[in-house]
Amino acid sequence: QVQLVESGGGLVQAGGSLRLSCAASGRSFSTYAMGWFRQAPGKERELVAAINWRGASTRYVDSVNGRFTISRDNAKNTLYLQMNSLKPEDTALYYCAAGTYTGVVSGTPTYWGQGTQVTVSS
Repeated sequence: QVQLVESGGGLVQAGGSLRLSCAASGRSFSTYAMGWFRQAPGKERELVAAINWRGASTRYVDSVNGRFTISRDNAKNTLYLQMNSLKPEDTALYYCAAGTYTGVVSGTPTYWGQGTQVTVSS
């Protein structure tokens, strides 16, 4: 079992930056692939970024490529999402998730956090 707790969300102006963190507890964090998902009001949840267990492989949705960076620190059991050049369309509830790499990138991870709200004002 893995418990995931997100933090770092908030209100920021367009063009600003935020760094989300996801603290994991439970066993074997370093063996799981991880991902960040988001869901805006009235829209389906989408994968924002994924990273494999070693951090050697990453994937991003086209809309954030070049602006967001996913990373992990297995020694601290923590996942990060650095978000730069934020846009109003990035406004959403952001979720941390864990599972197999195939499961994460297909949108079916095993574990989910509760989410942290990111709001970008224009």
